[in-house]
Amino acid sequence: MTGHMSLYKNVLHNSNNSLPKWFLETIGVYVSILNDCDYCIEHHFSGLERLLNDDKKSAQIKIDLENENKPVVEKKYNKALAYVKELTLRPSAVKELMIVEMRKEGLTDGEILEVNQVVSYFNYANRTVLGLGVSTKGDVIGLSPNN
Repeated sequence: MTGHMSLYKNVLHNSNNSLPKWFLETIGVYVSILNDCDYCIEHHFSGLERLLNDDKKSAQIKIDLENENKPVVEKKYNKALAYVKELTLRPSAVKELMIVEMRKEGLTDGEILEVNQVVSYFNYANRTVLGLGVSTKGDVIGLSPNN
């Protein structure tokens, strides 16, 4: 678990990240929804709620993601979420055009890399959790590395 926690901290809590942490948590929640990983949905939705500090907005984002609606967020984030879905469900179908479209909406190459790394991390984490049958029973939900 030491390697897993190191990867988690370096991907989601890296001081060089420029995307807002609430959006990185949103990506984690979305990947986990797509992979049916309830454990990660619960943990990271709790983090999303804490970071947004707006229960109504965070709940609406989650509902929109679950129902395949575009959440009410900046357009560039919706482009990124389309990429998140494709990379999670059909990685071989990701095309350069998706990257170009994210750039056109204002995401930098560094931010696109952040999105890519968070998606990749959560696919790894979901498979670890699901593959080991981990549950939230007895867990404290929503802790971040600083807790």
